[in-house]
Amino acid sequence: MSNATSSSFAVLIAVCFGLFMIQLDLTIVNVALSSIQEDIKVGVDGLQWVVDAYAVLFSSLMLSGGDLGDLFGRRRLYIGGIVLFVLGSIGCATAPSYEILIGARAIQGIGAAAALPNSLAILHHGFPDARQRARAIGWWAGVSGLSLVAGPTLGGFLVGAFGWRSIFWINMPVGALGIWLTLRVVTESSHPQGRHLDMPGQILATSTLTSLIFAVIEGQYLGWESVPVLVASVWAIVSGVAFWLVERRQMHPMLDFRFFRNPTFVAANVASGLMNFGMFAMLFAFSLYLLRILLLSPEAVGIHLLVMFVPFALSLPFGGRITGHFGSRYPATLGLGASALGLLLLSRMPTRPDEAVMFGLLVLIGLGLAAAMPGLVAAAIGALPPERAGAASAVNNTSRQVGGALGVALLGGFIGTGKIVSIPGIEEAILGSGLALLLGAFLSWRFIKQ
Repeated sequence: MSNATSSSFAVLIAVCFGLFMIQLDLTIVNVALSSIQEDIKVGVDGLQWVVDAYAVLFSSLMLSGGDLGDLFGRRRLYIGGIVLFVLGSIGCATAPSYEILIGARAIQGIGAAAALPNSLAILHHGFPDARQRARAIGWWAGVSGLSLVAGPTLGGFLVGAFGWRSIFWINMPVGALGIWLTLRVVTESSHPQGRHLDMPGQILATSTLTSLIFAVIEGQYLGWESVPVLVASVWAIVSGVAFWLVERRQMHPMLDFRFFRNPTFVAANVASGLMNFGMFAMLFAFSLYLLRILLLSPEAVGIHLLVMFVPFALSLPFGGRITGHFGSRYPATLGLGASALGLLLLSRMPTRPDEAVMFGLLVLIGLGLAAAMPGLVAAAIGALPPERAGAASAVNNTSRQVGGALGVALLGGFIGTGKIVSIPGIEEAILGSGLALLLGAFLSWRFIKQ
């Protein structure tokens, strides 16, 4: 192996440390929900915020994270994001109350938004050869899938052996190794020419999403006619309209609304958002079902979720090949349809289900997602000219993260109040997840033509 190749491989390892840690926190928290609820005396709405505080900041700041890297240096932003993520993890691990835990989760989300888009930019700079770059991105995507698989398993073991706080302490050594290796092997790169940060757009986007999530979560507990919920709802509408008006007038907008004149681009991103809307809500509801209704241990919950994530991760490369051979329309439609069917059947499971049937449905859901995700990403990116591929990818990532946050906020409210977890509420949440994916399948079939 040549020195240049060895150096590039070290760059890949460096960015994969941060990627693994960031993606891990999307799934690892679910197996700890019951332990968090018992330890810091938080209701279901508080648990929704524990999940969504991370997702909201992650999704709303991701577009600006890439712009900041272009302006001030990708390595600088990547390391800064990992440092912030680790500091947020320490805050989570030591949080004496759910308010502080939610605040620390928000700090994690900010760090993730800075690090994740710049990890790909670093790879692009570190692998000048197009073929080697494609392979590196393949490994990057593989690590992303591995982290989703590892989350429930590692989380279940850590919570069972050391308590829920250990799922955040594990980020310390991973983050430290990632920072050390990045400082050693990654060279700084930037591209500030003609670029500037769209600060008004960023503020309005974050304001819109945060107030919307607040209204959706708290409206189910405070009442939809309560003053805080009404104020948040009005503020979300005002911020959203202002965001649209500001972005239309920006020379370099954070979100170019002209993209949405393309029906395929719109359908692919809406379907991607619906996919994560359903799956994040399902993970939240199903994890509480296993923990609070079936009274399974965190380790057992991790094994149950692994049944879905392993087929998903192993089948993703085949999903990409199917998309390359048949185009995006059929894999996206059939994949979302299969996952929707699995979720709809899962919502009708009895209180004491047949485990073989449950595992079979989880495998079906995972396989469907593995077929749909590459198709939706390819459709979103392929709908725009090649020179806008980066922007198309950023919009698609943001759509999925926003969809996930809204899914937990909206469907999570069905589950119960306080420490009471309702079986009918869980059924409704999983049913809603299946209907969301079914709608995504319809949009894919109707509007994705490639």
